[in-house]
Amino acid sequence: MESGWVAVVVRAQVGEREAVAELVRGWHEAVWGYVRHMLGRDDLADDVSQEVWLAVVRGLPRLKEPERFAAWLFTIARRSVVNHLRQRYADQPRVDVDEEPDPADQVVDRVDVRRLLGGVPVMEREVLVLFHLEDLSLEECAEVLGVPVGTVKSRLHRARRLLREEAGS
Repeated sequence: MESGWVAVVVRAQVGEREAVAELVRGWHEAVWGYVRHMLGRDDLADDVSQEVWLAVVRGLPRLKEPERFAAWLFTIARRSVVNHLRQRYADQPRVDVDEEPDPADQVVDRVDVRRLLGGVPVMEREVLVLFHLEDLSLEECAEVLGVPVGTVKSRLHRARRLLREEAGS
């Protein structure tokens, strides 16, 4: 993270409203994009991103290392996405094993990158989004995901392969 952001984070930690607004302006697009890629819908990204920023504002005073703000922010975003997915899956009615998904659903928007990402399992999609779209380092990805760097590398390798396969199908 750029050193200029560290000063903004520190100012926000001591309660400076303009610094909080500056953080939101500077990081909202990245957070929203991450959430959008993970959930696949703009309306859900709006709602979950708002939850992320509420958690950030509440948690800023407890952030011990302002220079790690980006990783901390995406960790909060990840938790919010996981919580949303848990709730969404819990609310889904059970489907009979005999029922098959409509193949027409898989044909729609084959060229769309979002759709391609949607075909990649969540753990691999997450590392693709963090590393390639949010430009986090391998170490920052590992911190956000709570796994070793080697695991991030292997998930990234598998994700790229799955994405290539998805694009070729």
